Amino acid sequence: MNKSDLARLSIAAIHQKLKNKEIKFFDVIESVFQQIKNNEKKISAYISLFEQESFEQAQQLDQTVKDFSNLHPLTGIPFAIKDNICVKDKLATCGSRILHNFNSPYDATAVQRLKDAGVIIIGKTNLDEFAMGSSNETSYFGKVANPLNPEYVPGGSSGGSAAAIAYSGCLGALGTDTGGSVRLPAAFCGVVGLKPTYGRVSRYGLIAFASSLDCIGPITKTVQDAALILSTIAGHDPYDATSVNMPVNQFLCNPDALKDYTIGVPQEYFTKGLDPRIAQIVEKTIAELGKKCKAVKQISLPHTSYTIATYQLICTAEASSNLARYDGVKYGLRITKDDLIEMYEQTRGQGFGAEVKRRILLGTYGLSKGYYDEYYGTAQKVRALIKQDFDQAFKTCDIIITPTAPTPPFKLGEKIADPLTMYLSDLFTTSASLAGLPAISIPSRDKINGFPAGIQLIGRAFAEQEVLNCADAIEKLYA
Repeated sequence: MNKSDLARLSIAAIHQKLKNKEIKFFDVIESVFQQIKNNEKKISAYISLFEQESFEQAQQLDQTVKDFSNLHPLTGIPFAIKDNICVKDKLATCGSRILHNFNSPYDATAVQRLKDAGVIIIGKTNLDEFAMGSSNETSYFGKVANPLNPEYVPGGSSGGSAAAIAYSGCLGALGTDTGGSVRLPAAFCGVVGLKPTYGRVSRYGLIAFASSLDCIGPITKTVQDAALILSTIAGHDPYDATSVNMPVNQFLCNPDALKDYTIGVPQEYFTKGLDPRIAQIVEKTIAELGKKCKAVKQISLPHTSYTIATYQLICTAEASSNLARYDGVKYGLRITKDDLIEMYEQTRGQGFGAEVKRRILLGTYGLSKGYYDEYYGTAQKVRALIKQDFDQAFKTCDIIITPTAPTPPFKLGEKIADPLTMYLSDLFTTSASLAGLPAISIPSRDKINGFPAGIQLIGRAFAEQEVLNCADAIEKLYA
């Protein structure tokens, strides 16, 4: 194999070549940066790149690593980190003008665990501003294009991370998922995106959007690579009160376990609003799974139609609270004025983009006196009903399969002026987020206008192993 093609391989394949001493760490970094030079100008997946540092770290590994028998699977692997996750002494902009000059003083716990494993962080990826968006068009640093066709959106808000994986501009990436922001761009870009159970991965160092929903998750080329990353970043963290203290296994994929699983198909996900071409692809996948799993059965998630409204009420309310800290006083942008109130107004008015302002206003209204119980309180009650739907469904099945997105990718600019239509892109991903469940998106074999459809698998809380096993089995069906 030509060394310039190394970036196109999976993490597991690169790791094996390193162990066999067929290649050097430097070769891997060189191949990845060649892909970045070839693609980045038209895709804009990155906000910042650490090229010199990356080559220096690779050279150091080539000089110091002598024992390859116990090499960590992620050692020397070039990683991209979404720019709302803190990396020490690097910009953490959240894709916003208001944090355009903010350097993080510490590492997020997930980042520190990757560093401990020996990864090489090569850059910070572009995103919808403060992770608010489904198309990656709201970033202060410019829109991201889909590597499969640059006229189309890559999905959001982790579009930069998904695009970088898709064009081999890194081998592993971290994104964040609040209502589908790992899974949707993974589906649009034809890669794998995993949202862990809420509490499985520490949120310490993740700049908050909606605290009860935000999750850090991997975006990769293969299911096995996602499992390797999850094994590294998962686990209890005393710095995060929502981090769950339970053992973390090595998530080694076992596709043969599929024969013991009952797959549930929710009727509410195959109705009006779903592109019939996507429905046909998902149904074909279900038919193939049915030959290898224990059983396939129809299930019902009756409150599915309320998920978008519930999600929007909760996430905007929490965003309104979380983003109140950006006022020009302590860090980030400051528009200096003689009057303190005017400084607040000008800093926030010029620092935030239109979508962020829209969500802050909606959330503030939903939390205001006289409306809190009617809006935010009611949304939390419906959220409990959505979780109960899943609890009931998992009494009769092990994994739930759905489309990831109701439509294929849409063109850049097509929906940006119509936020309500844009929000419907998350129609099939928000329910797992509201219930705090693990979910993965994997690309289909069949394509629509050159784009794979996203196949979503949802599991019980902390049943990432079952989700990964099933996803790996589907991936092997497509091989």
